[in-house]
Amino acid sequence: MGPNQHCLLCLKAALFVFNLIFWLGGCGALGVGLWLSLSQGRFSALSLSFPSLGVAGLVMAAGAVVMAVGFVGCLGAATEQRCLLLTFFVALATIVLLELSGALAFYACRQQFDRHAQDDLKSGLRRYGAPGEPALTQAWDTVQTEFRCCGVQNYTDWFEVRNVTGLPPSCCLEHGAPCTGHGAAWWKEPCYQKVKSWVGENVWAMGVFAACIAVVQVLGLVSSLLMYCQVLKVEKYYS
Repeated sequence: MGPNQHCLLCLKAALFVFNLIFWLGGCGALGVGLWLSLSQGRFSALSLSFPSLGVAGLVMAAGAVVMAVGFVGCLGAATEQRCLLLTFFVALATIVLLELSGALAFYACRQQFDRHAQDDLKSGLRRYGAPGEPALTQAWDTVQTEFRCCGVQNYTDWFEVRNVTGLPPSCCLEHGAPCTGHGAAWWKEPCYQKVKSWVGENVWAMGVFAACIAVVQVLGLVSSLLMYCQVLKVEKYYS
């Protein structure tokens, strides 16, 4: 066995391991997305612009794509097919570019995203308690009860959008006074900031997971390209 074949076997094993980890990461993302859709599905009706597309759906879609790409990479490494290796490299490079573009776009437009999200949530307040909107009503009641908050930016959001002086029962303090009239007892903190702070406190786990996947992606790109070149070199050597 020549040195080229030894090098090819090493690259083959490395690429297979990287893609197996990548595929398992996709399985993990798919599982996280399913967990989010089951456990946090009661909040999905809050958004009117994207009622069926939330974080859970995006995570599940990303997990499915990662699993498919990882499978192609494993298959290419096992069979040493240049077509599969090239397909894997192009697909993975596209994913990496989309991730970078999305992260940069989100960072650059984070203030506009905040404003749009708050405006979208405020528009949902107008439909609270309306006939045919039980999911949205229940979602707001759940958020305000669990996070002990009221309104999007302030409890006065309810006064502005509904033109009333009363607040939903879910805004009332536990065992407090009725949420109407002067001196009423209700939660004063805004829901948007409380939920945003909660996400920020728990986002470190997702950051660690994303960093690990990024390292595996870079190693997969390098290994697939090296293996493609090595397979081509071996084919020329024996032809």
